Amino acid sequence: IDRLPFASPGDPVLAARIEALRRRGGNPFREMQLPQAVIALKQGAGRLIRDRGDRGVLVLCDPRLLRKGYGQQFLDAMPPFARTRELERVLEFFD
Repeated sequence: IDRLPFASPGDPVLAARIEALRRRGGNPFREMQLPQAVIALKQGAGRLIRDRGDRGVLVLCDPRLLRKGYGQQFLDAMPPFARTRELERVLEFFD
């Protein structure tokens, strides 16, 4: 996955919802955009690995996952599987 699945802010429906949330004093990123992106990533992972017999590697390439404070929310939402930043461990998985 090359980037975290945030919805396009140019979408007119999303823009209207963001504006409505701002008018109510809310934080659109924290209250709407981030939770929706976390759910989208979790659903994407669920489509790749559906049951205990499935095997695979999910590669998340977006540097925001580690550089931004909200990245941990994405990691916390993922199913419980091994994590690594080491290519050698990935290659061992396939052996």
